[in-house]
Amino acid sequence: MDIRQELNNASLFPNLELLADQVVEGFISGIHKSPFHGFSAEFAEHKIYNNGESTKHIDWKLFAKTDKLYTKRYEEETNLRCHMILDNSASMYYPEVKIQTIGNLNKIGFGILAIAALMNVLKKQRDAVGLSIYSDDYHYYTPEKGSERHFQMLLAKLNDIGADKDVSKETRTYTYLHQIAEKIKRRSLIFLFTDMLQTEKEDEELFEALRHLKYNKHEVILFHLMDKELEFHFNFDNTPKRFLDVETGEHLDLYADNIKEAYEESVRAYFAALKLKCAQYRIKYVEVDIKRDFSTVLNTFLIERNKFL
Repeated sequence: MDIRQELNNASLFPNLELLADQVVEGFISGIHKSPFHGFSAEFAEHKIYNNGESTKHIDWKLFAKTDKLYTKRYEEETNLRCHMILDNSASMYYPEVKIQTIGNLNKIGFGILAIAALMNVLKKQRDAVGLSIYSDDYHYYTPEKGSERHFQMLLAKLNDIGADKDVSKETRTYTYLHQIAEKIKRRSLIFLFTDMLQTEKEDEELFEALRHLKYNKHEVILFHLMDKELEFHFNFDNTPKRFLDVETGEHLDLYADNIKEAYEESVRAYFAALKLKCAQYRIKYVEVDIKRDFSTVLNTFLIERNKFL
């Protein structure tokens, strides 16, 4: 079975900003049902007035409506620096999706839309965001900034990812994480979106690179993207299939039921080892099923942001 992604002619998401708005609005509308209700104020473009602060920027219209004092936030105010890292290797284009929509995404599509949604929240908070993208090379880097022009530039870059039809690329994640660590000088909250598909030897190299990211007191959150039904449970119909490694070209011809039990046992052990290693290095490990909604990513962001500031 060939798992290469058929890309659209232009981009994966012609209306990425609009879709990101929908993701965030949907999350906010359901936040009262979650244990993170208290975080809803994080999405406001105001901050609570503290005694002793200048009254110059108090929003008196909001005071008239709420009977609470808030001060307006401005472009130059930055409370948080956040850097997004996206794995754009060939394995991220699994499973094959003809048209990317919310609820029907492959791993790269989920990663792009998750980053755009987080950027939406960061923009509302006047926080700064940077972006790195890698596959077989370190393709893109921009430092953390908070201007509207910067956010639009990042959205355009995320939109451009789908225009590259040559996705049959190997990657050495650890190589580029070392390079990114050298570039990020000021303490930041770092989010890595990857499917963690590498060899056991590369795992050791990867965690050395993640440790490098933490040297400057950055906080690192690893979002492990997967299609859980297929990549974890191996739920394929029991007909002969060819399973292709899109990065190396190697393949296996087999019946899924013949290896399903052993496969799931092996993957479960691998995930447990990843979680343990992340705990040892104080890296936040978050398992993300791309067939579910974005609440796991957004809730994690809110919790980590609150701890970081």
